[in-house]
Amino acid sequence: MNVRANITVTRAVVPPAIKAWLSTARPMLIDGKWVKAQSGKTFDVFDPATGEPIASVAEGDKADIDLAVKAARRAFASGPWSRMTPSERGRIIHRIGDLILENADELASLEALDNGKPKAVAKAADVTLAADMFHYMSGWATKIEGKTIPISALAAPGAEFVSMTRMEPIGVVGQIIPWNFPLLMAAWKLGPALTTGCTVVLKVAEETPLSALRLGELILEAGVPAGVVNIVPGFGETAGAALAEHPDVDKVAFTGSTEVGRLIVQAASRDLKKVSLELGGKSPNIILGDANLELAIAGATAAIFFNHGQCCNAGSRLFVQRNIFDKVVEGVAAQADKIKLGHGLSDDTEMGPLVSKVQYDRVTGYLASGRREGARALCGGEGLGGAGYFVPPTVLVDTKPNMKVVREEIFGPVLVATPFDEVDDALIAEANNTIYGLAAGVWSGNTGRAHQIANRLRTGTVWINCYHVFDAALPFGGYKQSGWGREMGQAVLSNYLETKAITTRLG
Repeated sequence: MNVRANITVTRAVVPPAIKAWLSTARPMLIDGKWVKAQSGKTFDVFDPATGEPIASVAEGDKADIDLAVKAARRAFASGPWSRMTPSERGRIIHRIGDLILENADELASLEALDNGKPKAVAKAADVTLAADMFHYMSGWATKIEGKTIPISALAAPGAEFVSMTRMEPIGVVGQIIPWNFPLLMAAWKLGPALTTGCTVVLKVAEETPLSALRLGELILEAGVPAGVVNIVPGFGETAGAALAEHPDVDKVAFTGSTEVGRLIVQAASRDLKKVSLELGGKSPNIILGDANLELAIAGATAAIFFNHGQCCNAGSRLFVQRNIFDKVVEGVAAQADKIKLGHGLSDDTEMGPLVSKVQYDRVTGYLASGRREGARALCGGEGLGGAGYFVPPTVLVDTKPNMKVVREEIFGPVLVATPFDEVDDALIAEANNTIYGLAAGVWSGNTGRAHQIANRLRTGTVWINCYHVFDAALPFGGYKQSGWGREMGQAVLSNYLETKAITTRLG
């Protein structure tokens, strides 16, 4: 194995305001109040760059979820949220986005401490996109419309009718978010739910609860009424399971692994509550021989190594036309070798640690599997060991389609590269040969040809000559076992709305 890593990890200098905020156990938000867990339990949150605890957080379980759901139900059924005009609701939602930007530095620092990602990346991507999601969704509050429908009414010939539809909020929504983009995933979930008039119980990941709890403070500051947004940190087996199966939750929205998504569906099926899922991926990234290689190499590098490879849509399977294969993979490996690993709060860090020991063991386990099955690392290839959960960017070649590293989602900075000869049915079949269908990339100087390939890829997103381009207006979600429904854009609103048909006889 060829392990090289540009890494210097120093103890983080935590900004004084954040240090003060973290100095007391962080409570959960239920019914507009910050409260301790009913059990009195707390759990530690760790800095993944050092493995040291940085905060203590209230540990929610079934009893806390029940209180939060009851608060959300009251707020939906009789609270001011349901009586507000869409314009009033939109102004409050827009204010949340403003407050995120006003507190951008603090939120980015929390993400760097809690998740491990570089602060500069968190500020430019996570925080900015989170604010944009609330700003974008606020405009939809006044544009959720029904329509009139002409009908034949054959059962009552000669009578006149007027028929219309109303779009109504689905009710109390249980939302469960992952640890890879803690603030941004909260925004993706909360923005459309609030826009449609729903109330929410948000269960945050136990690895990364801090930015969502700080967001809860901003939500109250923006004027969201008590009970509309409830935030419960806790573990999946207790708080998450209780939320998914709670009989007074009308809908569950989950982002995370496909394995846990199946458990969510099973729990929700007991009372047939609505479910939307944004799940895993093993996304193909295809580079043709006529591509701009400078652009494609940089794009393939970012596609897999952004956010430490902890992206559901990461371009983790690289297919390169054989005549340029060596040049591309060597170029990606050379760029990977230059990525500076370090603490997320260090100004020069370009890639932080993986989020936890569990994730470190998972990723290094896949690397060991790749070695056993004959894959060769051009760079990286092993975890660094010692303090912190650092795995260097890894490029694997000499891979075969049946290898675990090729077939399964690793969710780390590991790229598997495969050459191909022609753009033919065999290439498309292998690109689609996965249980997932979340994203893909195509790189070519012939955009018409690239579009023809994109049309044949069974994925919810295809990027052509780019990767990781997100916008609040763009729907995002997957085919196959990558999920149900879409996040963002107008499409996400349907996740949180019911359609009611009303017919009136005239005269």
